[in-house]
Amino acid sequence: MAIPQEFLPSPKTIPSLMASLTASAVLFRTFYNELIPDAVRDYFVSRLHDFYTRFSSQLIIVIEELDGLTVNQMFDAANVYLGTKVSSSTRRIKVHKPQKEKELAVTIDRNQELIDIFQGVNFKWVLVSSRIERPISSKNRNANVHEHSDVRHFELSFHKKHREMALRFYLPHILREANTIGDEKKAMKLHTIDYNGTHYWGSIDLNHPATFDTIAMNPETKKALIDDLNTFIERKEYYRRVGRAWKRGYLLYGPPGTGKSSLIAAMANYLKFDIYDMDLKEVQYNSDLRRLLIGTGNRSILVIEDIDCSIELQDRSSDSKNQTKSTEDEKITLSGLLNFIDGLWSSCGDERIVVFTTNHMDRLDPALLRPGRMDMHLHMSYCDFGGFKILAYNYLLIQEHPLFEKIKEFLNKVEATPAELAGELMKSDDTISSLQGIIQLLHDKQEKTRLSDLRINSGKA
Repeated sequence: MAIPQEFLPSPKTIPSLMASLTASAVLFRTFYNELIPDAVRDYFVSRLHDFYTRFSSQLIIVIEELDGLTVNQMFDAANVYLGTKVSSSTRRIKVHKPQKEKELAVTIDRNQELIDIFQGVNFKWVLVSSRIERPISSKNRNANVHEHSDVRHFELSFHKKHREMALRFYLPHILREANTIGDEKKAMKLHTIDYNGTHYWGSIDLNHPATFDTIAMNPETKKALIDDLNTFIERKEYYRRVGRAWKRGYLLYGPPGTGKSSLIAAMANYLKFDIYDMDLKEVQYNSDLRRLLIGTGNRSILVIEDIDCSIELQDRSSDSKNQTKSTEDEKITLSGLLNFIDGLWSSCGDERIVVFTTNHMDRLDPALLRPGRMDMHLHMSYCDFGGFKILAYNYLLIQEHPLFEKIKEFLNKVEATPAELAGELMKSDDTISSLQGIIQLLHDKQEKTRLSDLRINSGKA
């Protein structure tokens, strides 16, 4: 049916009519955003959403970013997977450049729809974000200070007749694909305690270059460690069958400068695991320790360095004698640390490695050393000739030299750490100069030891 000409606006009035409609739209938007309270808006949006859902044939699966205190693995997998599915029709995307990766990391932005087709079925994804308030730090327990943070979740919608397909095939497909993508592009992270962070952890990229090839340690000890790591990561079904948490404990002990921290980095690079570096001096309460441990991710190495002196841990006997309701009992204890490592934390993730380091193994409580906590004890000793040859190749790119025999003679008599030898090798690019510097270093150490022995013997005399 045609509209009579007299009811149509004239060409001259169209611009003013459009301006009037635009102004009305702006006014309505201002009224909606500024005059209607957020709670009222959220209520009406929620009611409309419920009304639509009741009569819709669509099923919506909500995938939240956090599962209690832990990160939801399904959310992370979806975020990675959907980043590979953006197309020219996606109107907003987020892009960032991880430091260790060559390619840009692409993800969908909030409130953007993305359609993924799986086995001929359309699955619609939307990333939804909301803002909440929370305390800035657990250390300020009595301070009424809050900050805003965003909580995100995905809404996955599809026809409800495909419910079984989505749960049994589509979502497991996303988990597998995300793992493959992550293994190909993963930049390992070094996490440190950050009470202002969402999960009590802050992170930076782990760029440590250490590998097992560059670590100057006893070849037999190194091979035993690599074999143990390989066995550990291949025994998921075994751990499940025998009813044990999929974790492994290592104790690295020996004098300073023997490469304990470098070995941990080499383990992380070998396994492609993140490192969580926990300084127990920054942990005040057992409750904070619990949240920190739960906040660590799968395929990770938890490192507690210098366990003998990092904190004044109460012994287990004193714990049992002082069970009161005072605030002192909330402070971190040895029992708390051991209970969390054995119990709650160990059962809420897969492929976890715990590494304790110490310069003085004799100072450790025996409870820390029993099997199941520290499954393998690795002595990081002074450098032998085999370790020196690894260092010589790393720094000078040589495998043999006439001066090696003299250095070998000294290393059979003198104690020198890999750090001391590496420091000498770094002083010059000239091979002969560097090796002569090593010989002089070892000669001086031998002479110092001889003089010290003379003073001791003369004192006894």
